[in-house]
Amino acid sequence: MSTGLRAQKGDVVYVHYLGKYQGGKVFDTSIASEAKKNGIFSLSRDYKPLQVKLGAGQVIPGFEEALLGMGINEEKEVTIPPEKGYGTSGRHPMAGKTLVFYLKITNIVRGPSPSTSALTKK
Repeated sequence: MSTGLRAQKGDVVYVHYLGKYQGGKVFDTSIASEAKKNGIFSLSRDYKPLQVKLGAGQVIPGFEEALLGMGINEEKEVTIPPEKGYGTSGRHPMAGKTLVFYLKITNIVRGPSPSTSALTKK
């Protein structure tokens, strides 16, 4: 169940995620119990929600697009084609792969409204 606040460009969202290939193999997660369950747990990793500023290009386009409009505690599973992921070809190991992400926003910090930020730049 989510509150009325919805993620929009300029917001900072905190999101738990689980990323897997189409075949079901998990390649990354922010959730320690899922990492252990899938054999990818690392003691050197800090398992906590990922912090993303929407509109800043910090994550692949399909991941960011999926977060837009989500509310706090809302969960979603999205399939991201290569075009909105790491590209259809190239050197990245995930280029050409369709990825599936389970997402859950744990917090949204509202960014400044466009009118407010325009005033502060003067």
